[in-house]
Amino acid sequence: QLQASGGGLVQAGGSLRLSCAASGMIFSDNYMGWFRQAPGKQRELVATLSSRGTTIYADSVKGRFTVSRDNARNTLYLQMDSLKPEDTAVYYCNKISERLSWGQGTLVTVSS
Repeated sequence: QLQASGGGLVQAGGSLRLSCAASGMIFSDNYMGWFRQAPGKQRELVATLSSRGTTIYADSVKGRFTVSRDNARNTLYLQMDSLKPEDTAVYYCNKISERLSWGQGTLVTVSS
């Protein structure tokens, strides 16, 4: 299925790069997204990457996050720069439609 990794503890203003690996699925054939769920809040979509390479970002992360993929490695990435405490959440990758199991996600904690 899907496995996100790369989270951790970082100070505000810092950067992290998340990775997502998949078994039985090819990222370049699918419309993919990065989602996050902060404590006590609903899961939200933060970035999408179409099979054609088109990206869309939530206003809250626009200009700071970059979604990309490595087709050779079949890996999806989320580069997160200028992190803010409000970016603290568990991050997941998944298809935009016909969602797969969410998996455990990866925790990102941004300290002020």
